[in-house]
Amino acid sequence: MVRPRFAKLPARQQQALVQAALDEFSTHGFHDASLNRVIEAAGISKGSLYYYFDGKEDLFAYVAQTGLGELIGQVGPLPDLGTGDADAFWSVLEDYYLRLSRALLAYPQLAALLRGWSAASKNPEFQQATGDMEQASLPWISQALEVGHRVGAIRDDVPDSLLIAAVLGMGEAMDFWLMAQQPDDDALPGVIATLIGMIRRAVAP
Repeated sequence: MVRPRFAKLPARQQQALVQAALDEFSTHGFHDASLNRVIEAAGISKGSLYYYFDGKEDLFAYVAQTGLGELIGQVGPLPDLGTGDADAFWSVLEDYYLRLSRALLAYPQLAALLRGWSAASKNPEFQQATGDMEQASLPWISQALEVGHRVGAIRDDVPDSLLIAAVLGMGEAMDFWLMAQQPDDDALPGVIATLIGMIRRAVAP
């Protein structure tokens, strides 16, 4: 976990460290990334790095979370899902996922970093970071489920906890598949429609 003292660093130094780590992880992956190269590129001492982060896993998670936050900030928040019927609900989700996917494909360093997430997540010390990211997504998933129930887009004959687990699992698999395949912009809408359709068939009434 990033330590609170990192927030006290001047913004320029924070950005230098995050960019150095992004360059390293996106180029070499999690396991082959060198903290020594990160330290050299950021112009800090090794002691300084461990003053702000507990280790490699925490730095990787922080850079990934920061990049995803910037990506979502660029695309904007999820639009209101409750303005129409079930078809409108899924259409809004499909459009938003398409915009997120296009933004990610236009950010190759972040895409490369996230492709390494699967390998990194097998590290026991990385489980907390993975859990933290899932927990951060739960409020909006729960809200989407609530709206989906109301407009008849999502089934209500199984517990929401099971629906959430299924959606998280499918979403993660789809994200990694998209990043590995990297479909071109012309093919992307059809691919996203297929992926969202798979989730819809899994959770629709």
